[in-house]
Order: sequence, then C-alpha cells, then structure tokens
Amino acid sequence: MKTAVLTISPWGNSHAIRISRELMQAMDITPDTSLEATVLSKGCLELRAAKQRPGLAEKLAAFDPHLHGGELMQDAPQGAEFGHPA
Repeated sequence: MKTAVLTISPWGNSHAIRISRELMQAMDITPDTSLEATVLSKGCLELRAAKQRPGLAEKLAAFDPHLHGGELMQDAPQGAEFGHPA
C-alpha cells in the first residue's frame, strides 16, 4: 500500500489536494479520472475511482431485442409523431 502526506491548498473559492504521479500510478488513475470521496471518520478520507456511467455505444452494444422486448412501440403511430400526420 502506498502512503503519502498531502497538503490541502487554496484553489479559487475552494480547496484542493494535489496527488503525486506515484500515487496516481499506484491507484491506476489518470488526470481525467473522477474520484468518489467518502469521509470515514473525523480526519479520515477515502478516495476511490468513481464508476463510469456507460455511454450510448456501450448501452446500444448491451441491448438485446429478445431480452428487452424489441421496439418500445411496435404499433402504429399514437399521436403526432414526427414524419407521421396525426
């Protein structure tokens, strides 16, 4: 386990903790990684890489028409849908 002493510094109207390259490598994160911070107790903070939400490409790749019931609206148009006269 990698341990380091970090300093809280002012950053605009907030505060920031700078994470060294060594800690980032040990955590297997990059500068664009979102982190989830949890206060475990007074003075104890846990940082974890936040779970990434799947993008449209991942959602479409996971879509199975047989499992998910195919099209949502398999009927004729119900109202004033684009391209269909009401």
